[in-house]
Amino acid sequence: MAESEAETPSTPCEFESKYFEYNGVRLPPFCRGKMEEIANFPVRDSDVWIVTYPKSGLLQEVVYLVSQGADPDEIGLMNIDEQLPVLEYPQPGLDIIKELTSPRLIKSHLPYRFLPSDLHNGNSKVIYMARNPKDLVVSYYQFHRSLRTMSYRGTFQEFCRRFMNDKLGYGSWFEHVQEFWEHHMDANVLFLKYEDMHKDLATMVEQLVRFLGVSYDKAQLESMVEHCHQLIDQCCNAEALPVGRGRVGLWKDIFTVSMNEKFDLVYKQKMGKCDLTFDFYL
Repeated sequence: MAESEAETPSTPCEFESKYFEYNGVRLPPFCRGKMEEIANFPVRDSDVWIVTYPKSGLLQEVVYLVSQGADPDEIGLMNIDEQLPVLEYPQPGLDIIKELTSPRLIKSHLPYRFLPSDLHNGNSKVIYMARNPKDLVVSYYQFHRSLRTMSYRGTFQEFCRRFMNDKLGYGSWFEHVQEFWEHHMDANVLFLKYEDMHKDLATMVEQLVRFLGVSYDKAQLESMVEHCHQLIDQCCNAEALPVGRGRVGLWKDIFTVSMNEKFDLVYKQKMGKCDLTFDFYL
């Protein structure tokens, strides 16, 4: 599988390093040189994989809370990334993740086709969360603006155009979600939507409990739902984060009428044949 350099983003000083293209998908620079090793990464039946396109919500925190029965206050104090390493990130690295004790919780932003081959045909549990793309692109823009290593100083309009044209890291959101939607009926896949977490958290927690095979009685389940509510409130209302980070309908504060019309047109073109739908308002 060939890797090739992608053009440096046109916005001055947008990134320190170039993206590179792998089988036609634009990926972050830290993925370079490890895609074959990722494809051959040894998967265990006891693994739980958490996969999203970047900035798709609070899935990792909620899954950790449900699977471990943890206290939301404790999660707020810990480095969640140490508990849920990202497969393709430089740290802690593939060699260390391979040696983690079971059951492993592993996260990735990679498209379905680039995940370990064994994951496609094995028994490992895969939880995928999708978020409506208008809110996602706003959150992704804020993320790029907040990180010194990203150095993104372009306008939101420019960033949104990149998103619609599949010119951001991890490639096309439209292809990413549709690839996983094609597998949403697989026995080892649980496909969730971020907006449903806000509409009916209790039902989503029950789905996770059943899928993960953890055991809670009625009182414990009600307590777990309340803990998840607390966790989501903590994450969405953290003072250090942009206002409304986790709010559904965030896009309405920044999209112009013209941008919205263009976005809707692109969305219809790229998602028109897919029966996956999203809530853009709650």
